[in-house]
Amino acid sequence: MPDLSVPRAILDAMKNQIPPNVRDLARFQGGVVTRRQALNSGLSTGAITSRLKYQKWRQIYWGVYVTFTGPVSREAQLWAAVLYAGKGARLSHQTAAELHGLTVPPTPLIHVTVPATRRVRPTGNMVIHICASTAEPTFPPGVIPRTLVEETVLDLAHAARGFDDACAWVTAAFGQGLTTERKFRATMKSRKRLRWRARLDDVVTAAAGGTHSPLEYRYDSDVERAHGLPAAMRQVPFTKPDGRRGYRDRYYREFGLVIELDGKQAHPDERRRQDRRRDNAATALGGSTLRYDWDDVTHETCATAAQVAEALRARGWTGRPKPCSRSCRALEPAEGGKSQPDAAPRKAA
Repeated sequence: MPDLSVPRAILDAMKNQIPPNVRDLARFQGGVVTRRQALNSGLSTGAITSRLKYQKWRQIYWGVYVTFTGPVSREAQLWAAVLYAGKGARLSHQTAAELHGLTVPPTPLIHVTVPATRRVRPTGNMVIHICASTAEPTFPPGVIPRTLVEETVLDLAHAARGFDDACAWVTAAFGQGLTTERKFRATMKSRKRLRWRARLDDVVTAAAGGTHSPLEYRYDSDVERAHGLPAAMRQVPFTKPDGRRGYRDRYYREFGLVIELDGKQAHPDERRRQDRRRDNAATALGGSTLRYDWDDVTHETCATAAQVAEALRARGWTGRPKPCSRSCRALEPAEGGKSQPDAAPRKAA
């Protein structure tokens, strides 16, 4: 989360440039005040004009001023956007996600949500969203108004380009311990409109149980459940050789098999893929770890399931994989690796 404390230099500058009433107000708003706030605090129109003329203050948006000289901090930019948007405005979407620690680095656009009872003209780098809810949560002095974690994630999921992007926001919030299943479901229930509601409901169950990424969700639903494989343990802790603590993505404890999932969606070069296939083939015949990336889990789903099943059967599993569709290849022998993409990759259940 970005450092939102007001630097000492700004505080000193504010002390020398503005009256005490206005200074106290600006201190809790990153050094930013509105014209209305300044007038209500006893500053005259002429005094405001003079400060702007001699560049002791600067206008960020119409009627919104920074009350110090020097660089404008990220905090001041965000406060200026909220104050410009007016009563009931809150930072939302990617900007709220930034404040909650869900995104790095900050996005160039500042997203602000305002009540449906008001209309605000966007300006500069600002994006205005409308919220039908009439509730206006209160925030302590010094805290920039923003949508709550659950609201932020659902806003971003609803606006996502695809389901995998929506899944990423949900799993990130749970993976960082920013929400709970009860709170998240309550916020979902309050939404009249929500894309992928049924599928996101399944993601919430998975995320609360230890699924921390879209790749892990796809493995659980498309590789494991869709092909009738036993359920692996999730996020299993272990101690690294240097003594640090680590986590196994998936672990079939009864059979001593580890699944590691590489979340990078970039296509690896062919040499790297050949090396991983070789290593996975050796694991299937007696090693302990299988490694898969985005392409393995989403485009070669059935072949990946076949290889995991082969490794499990070599370690004592007495079951057999089941086909996920008419064209499923999970019942074919893995033959030391996957040479052809699946004919019809199965979408997330």
